Amino acid sequence: MILAEVVRSGFTECVHEGAVVVLDAAGAVVAEAGDVTGPMFPRSSNKPLQTVGMLRSGLRTADPADLALISGSHYGEPFHVARARRILETAGLTEDALRCPEALPSLESERDLVLREGGGPSRIRMNCSGKHAGMLATCVENDWPLDDYRDAKHPLQAAIAAAVTELVGEPIAATGIDGCGAPVFAFSLTALARGFQRLVAAPPTSFERLVADTMRADPELVAGTGAEDTLLMSGVPGLLAKGGAEGVQVVAIPEVGAVALKISDGAMRARMPVLVSGLRRLGVDEPVLTRLAAVPVLGGGNEVGEVRATW
Repeated sequence: MILAEVVRSGFTECVHEGAVVVLDAAGAVVAEAGDVTGPMFPRSSNKPLQTVGMLRSGLRTADPADLALISGSHYGEPFHVARARRILETAGLTEDALRCPEALPSLESERDLVLREGGGPSRIRMNCSGKHAGMLATCVENDWPLDDYRDAKHPLQAAIAAAVTELVGEPIAATGIDGCGAPVFAFSLTALARGFQRLVAAPPTSFERLVADTMRADPELVAGTGAEDTLLMSGVPGLLAKGGAEGVQVVAIPEVGAVALKISDGAMRARMPVLVSGLRRLGVDEPVLTRLAAVPVLGGGNEVGEVRATW
């Protein structure tokens, strides 16, 4: 299903196919396109659901805001790195315990600064270091082995898988290895949307709601300065957002509904225009959505076209 097009100087240059589902406040499908019931890997959109699994397994943090970083894909800014270190230190660990790959910060300005100062890639700067720090802290609470915490058969990952299965309301179709080396679970877009609805609609004292509330309270910890998830959660009251690699995005708003989408070719630039189209079908139209409804296409440093939704 064609969801977006790239228009350059009035000419349709290419199109992006994919799938998108829109749920109302009761969880019923009100709009859809493409395959929204077949399994797909939500990639980092899994993270808030995984955090619930950690909390159910005994994860405790010194600061509730730590859960926003654990549930996020941070940009590697200094406040992200410092918080990831504190999560590890509170558990009696150092960054040497991390098993995520080494990486430079995602934010270009921070990446340039690290290189100018003679630094290089490190595990603590990798965008999943918050999640990995949370996983290690959960293992410490349970006296579980640390070296193989990423293994799908590890008690931590089994507990997380059980929580994700319950939250999305359907069996995990496949377990893969995400870019950070931890397990990633496959299920449908519709299940992903319903899982996020359960987070925002849960009772205030529940782990689900705790994850949703901390992410919405500190969206910069979930992503970073100027990031799409940060802008969405800052600009749309009550909205919970989490993007994932390969063109995945999911949002949910209590008493309004949810939208989940996947761009088939993995193009990240097509996500926001399609998401905005879905949110507007739910009657949501905050000013930030106008900003995100079209993605500029540049030529010679100037805007010569845009990516826009066709759905």
